[in-house]
Amino acid sequence: MVKTWATSGVDLHLDLPIDRSGHRVRASLETALRDAVRTGRLGPGSRLPSSRSLAADLGLARNTVAGAYGQLVAEGWLDARRGSATRVADRPASHDDEPATALTPPAAAGWPSHPRYDLRPGFPDLSAFPRPSWLAAARRALAAAPHDALGYPDPRGRPELRAALAGYLARARGVRVPAGRIVICAGFTHGLGLLSHVLRARGGSTLAVEEYGHQAHRSAVTAAGLGLALLPVDGRGAAVASPGAVCGMLLTPAHQFPLGALLAPRRRTQAVGWARSTGGVVIEDDYDGEFRYDRQPLGAMQALAPEHVIYAGSASKSLVPGLRLGWLAVPAGLLDDVAAASRLAGPPPSVLDQLTLAELITSGGYDRQIRRARLAYRRRRDRLVAALRRAAPQVRVTGIAAGLHALLELPPGRAEPEVVARAAAHGLALEGLTGFHATGRPSRPALAVGYGTPPEHAFTGALARLCAVLAG
Repeated sequence: MVKTWATSGVDLHLDLPIDRSGHRVRASLETALRDAVRTGRLGPGSRLPSSRSLAADLGLARNTVAGAYGQLVAEGWLDARRGSATRVADRPASHDDEPATALTPPAAAGWPSHPRYDLRPGFPDLSAFPRPSWLAAARRALAAAPHDALGYPDPRGRPELRAALAGYLARARGVRVPAGRIVICAGFTHGLGLLSHVLRARGGSTLAVEEYGHQAHRSAVTAAGLGLALLPVDGRGAAVASPGAVCGMLLTPAHQFPLGALLAPRRRTQAVGWARSTGGVVIEDDYDGEFRYDRQPLGAMQALAPEHVIYAGSASKSLVPGLRLGWLAVPAGLLDDVAAASRLAGPPPSVLDQLTLAELITSGGYDRQIRRARLAYRRRRDRLVAALRRAAPQVRVTGIAAGLHALLELPPGRAEPEVVARAAAHGLALEGLTGFHATGRPSRPALAVGYGTPPEHAFTGALARLCAVLAG
């Protein structure tokens, strides 16, 4: 049995397993074409090459191909009309046919498949992505890109983006890092996976993480072979004084996710002191550090100890998560290992997207986007707080005025599952605090409400539904 590629004048590519060893070449061709139709590789209405073209492509006699076409037309698999190309016939689906792969994942238990309003945290307003600015930056970046930028990529990322980020992070977040020590990754979770593999390879066994956080982040750590030590979290952020025998700590110091606390100054100092004295590292997840509404954002913790703190950021909240663009500011002693891990993990994000983001930053477009987004999200948070104060004063909004989500503490007698289910029945997607706790046992019932998620035109309706659910 030989698999033969057929290409025709109509650019149809067929991978046809044809048995040329005996006298049943035509029967083998018929079987191969029949299977291609039955399994959906050739869909209804698909145009087939002419018998002359297919014969030339497969190295067969034209009569052999014409005979196979005729047999399949007679069986109803193909349709041939005078003056027109041979095509796959329309036919009703059969139970014997292989089902098409589902493109839409099944809805999670208890959720409507397409909620009308979505207030789950973790997403920006996707409709606010600055498409004209991005397209203009992409044109400029591609026009100016050197030819070698289109070759095999550097696992550390394009130098244009690393240089642009070094300047931006220094002035916007106070990060102290040269461009050569920035590594581009495909978002924070990807970067965390790289760092976890490096720490494991260097002899680490356990990483301390905040007891509240994303399950995906905990999974990335354990997938690399590291165990987890849980850090308690209170109103002053993570308790870091005694993390135990760990190789590093993962913290969200600017805005703890999802509780919303700011890591207290003393605890920042304790974390850095621990790293210096033990040789461990602190991974600073600065996932929404640009979005502080009541005062100037605090500078990144990395500036306190650039050789002991790994700064991690991304464009997921400032732009959109679909770009898969993140960055790590890495201490000199870890740079080679992180770059090697990145090389083994597969290709970095799209070079063209990296060049575009670099151009957006250097042209000032990224700063303008941050300012617009900061103003929009601040107004949304203010509207959320005001609406809850009027409609559901028994619900307490906690955490600092920052980011794209707020924590809503439920009053006594209201359980997370009941509120979430009631919201789902009204077409509103909410997420309780339970799903973010490492053991699924939060200290109090609460909702993590992502006010950044709905597009602007839908925010009023989402807010009204939320107030109705919480007031009921």
